[in-house]
Amino acid sequence: MEQPRPPVSVLIADDHRLMREGTAALLRIDPRIEVVGMASNGREALSLVATRSPDVVVLDLDMPELGGLEACAAIRSRHPEVEVLILTVSENAPDLWAALRVGARGYLVKDMPPAELVAAILDAAVGQPHIAPRMAGRMLNEFARSNVQAVGDPLVDLSPREREVLALLAGGMRNREIADRLVLSEATVKTHVRHILEKLHLRNRSEAAVFATRHHV
Repeated sequence: MEQPRPPVSVLIADDHRLMREGTAALLRIDPRIEVVGMASNGREALSLVATRSPDVVVLDLDMPELGGLEACAAIRSRHPEVEVLILTVSENAPDLWAALRVGARGYLVKDMPPAELVAAILDAAVGQPHIAPRMAGRMLNEFARSNVQAVGDPLVDLSPREREVLALLAGGMRNREIADRLVLSEATVKTHVRHILEKLHLRNRSEAAVFATRHHV
């Protein structure tokens, strides 16, 4: 008999107490989600991620001490197995692009239906992106208005660590060997490999190895 999946552990970071406690209360209603911590700023969120090991972090964009973008970048760099959702009042396209560039798995606006937040968290926990529908529409409009696509570094979206993993993968190393070489856990290496495949739009390790060789990684 298949065992039920454990609840998705979530950390909430928002400098407005009412917002973070209200969000936590909302999420606690759903048995598929477990709130493991709350933070009032990005620096506190980063510290709690290290001790609570959440599956998903829900970050406000504008927070004191360390903003949502900076906190997201730090979390994704230090804990690549943790997914991040940005929850904000901002509907500005530049904020959306900036969040995606630093590794956010989704971008949500605070006036969305509660069910959408739950769905976004469950999606993020399995590596699926979730963009607020009207923001997704703006993304499409941005693409439609773009007349010129600059041809740049095909590895620009990879973090320095992901480039290291890709180079070792191209050399024929297995996850365990890569983990030993970079002093990482095997689970972290698997997460890096998954993100590399997603970012480069590749299907498997073999394609990644060919890609790396072709681009002299």
